[in-house]
Amino acid sequence: MSENKKVLVAEDSSVIINLTKNVLLFENYEITAVKNGKQVLDKLAEADYDLILMDINMPQMDGIECTKAIRALNDPKKAAIPVIAITGNYKNYSMEDFKQAGLNDYLQKPLDYDLLLSTVKKHLGPK
Repeated sequence: MSENKKVLVAEDSSVIINLTKNVLLFENYEITAVKNGKQVLDKLAEADYDLILMDINMPQMDGIECTKAIRALNDPKKAAIPVIAITGNYKNYSMEDFKQAGLNDYLQKPLDYDLLLSTVKKHLGPK
């Protein structure tokens, strides 16, 4: 049996973190949650992840800045991790803005948890 896929959730809202964890844990994903982009980079230095759910508006380092930093990492595997933006301000950005930053996809808030799950599965492939 293959091991569970590891998802890093970067989100400053505890409510969204808890709901997202519950949805993904139900599908046997292994979840780690952090509150800002700097913590994402710290976690990536310590461990490998299969996918990152990235809030765009976070304190210390926002999701766009953090994604650009991930894409610039020396480790080619980590630099290529699928990153899905989560944003309530999607109208402030176009998909082109997200692509230029290196984001693979985006989900708008309030989150549709069926769409969240299908988007995660789309980028991770079958378990």
